[in-house]
Amino acid sequence: MFDVPLSPAQQRNLERALNVPVLDRELLILEIFAQRAKSSEGKLQVEVAQLEHLATRLVRGWTHLERQRGGLGKTGGPGEKQIELDRRLIVARVKRLRERLKSLGKQRRTQRRARARREVFSVSLVGYTNAGKSTLFNALTRAGSYAADQLFATLDTTSRRCFVADGVEVVVSDTVGFIRGLPHQLVDAFKSTLEESIEADLLLHVVDAASPARDAQMAEVDRVLAEIGAAEVPRLLVFNKLDRLERGAAAERSPCGTIRAVFLSAATGDGIELLREAIAERVHAARAVLAEPHRCARASMLTSPSAIRADK
Repeated sequence: MFDVPLSPAQQRNLERALNVPVLDRELLILEIFAQRAKSSEGKLQVEVAQLEHLATRLVRGWTHLERQRGGLGKTGGPGEKQIELDRRLIVARVKRLRERLKSLGKQRRTQRRARARREVFSVSLVGYTNAGKSTLFNALTRAGSYAADQLFATLDTTSRRCFVADGVEVVVSDTVGFIRGLPHQLVDAFKSTLEESIEADLLLHVVDAASPARDAQMAEVDRVLAEIGAAEVPRLLVFNKLDRLERGAAAERSPCGTIRAVFLSAATGDGIELLREAIAERVHAARAVLAEPHRCARASMLTSPSAIRADK
């Protein structure tokens, strides 16, 4: 197993020299994704990524692929090589899978538009894999989503409504975690799932506060968010797993006075109320911004010449 991406030639030569199967970083991540996928959409996304990764390994990947196929008809054209037939089958399969994913993506966008029409504030959990997003999601929404101390425990987006304060209802979405060196095939295949982050009103960037690689993980999440077009979405930092640091929950405010970071433990529940307060604060601020144009329009009407004449 190699913690770097390997070219097809490197992988083939290493397998010949070592006489054992060789996995590089990208293939290992794909294998983990394949084991964790539960929903039909998640399985489709992983299969697309696996097939696209396999397509790059066909060239000189195996000796049997150099055989030529003779004859005409459905089995291949005259002199068509096995490698060409396999590549054609992969391209056709990926095309069909992408069509099905496109259909599921339309359904997801329809659901988001319905929430937008109801003016429901949407919150999306993002962060490095195994940062505790699903545990936090369950603590916030009292849902029963699968949460475990393992990589990519969550691959399927789950959304739940919850109240963060009296009269303040939001929709919270749990999304797939990021990791260093995430294969581009996966980012592309999971595009419809990651759109939950792009379209969200607020991103909760969940950070494993106990991880020694915390800063590098935060930088990687920022990079992936920029890659998928979510860099400008308002963000709230959530430093999780304080129970491992023997530190109490707290909320950190920016110079403007708004809460910019919350320190909590999703496992024990310590600090969850602080997070609810921070989300409610963002909801009130967003509503105030939306109401501002109406107040300005009403004020302009009252101060317009026609309004002044009518008053006189």
